[in-house]
Amino acid sequence: MKRNKILTALALLTSVITLNSCYYDIEEELYPAGNSNCDTTGVTYSNTVAPIMQSLCISCHSTSLPSGNITLDTYAAVKTQALNGKLYGSINHSAGYVPMPQGGNKMNSCLVNRIKSWVDGGAINN
Repeated sequence: MKRNKILTALALLTSVITLNSCYYDIEEELYPAGNSNCDTTGVTYSNTVAPIMQSLCISCHSTSLPSGNITLDTYAAVKTQALNGKLYGSINHSAGYVPMPQGGNKMNSCLVNRIKSWVDGGAINN
């Protein structure tokens, strides 16, 4: 009888600790859009998108390291992924796409919005 009480208490304690350790921040709640200084006008490939790709994507998606057989180190390669929807779907963590960076946190929403602005503008090489 005493053993059952100890096992029950231990199971309850384990459940409480496990449930309290599951914690997820929602970026939009932490950083409301109303306070954003994200400028999505005048977005260009050379001054906006290419530097984002260079700093956040090339380490896994270069010609020498084409993770998932996807390269993002040239304009042509980025444009292909942009126009087929995979670039935005992945960085936005949209359903049906592999979220990028894989195994990491979602890219800053301002950067995602800047890339979306470029894609929506036709993904031109400017």
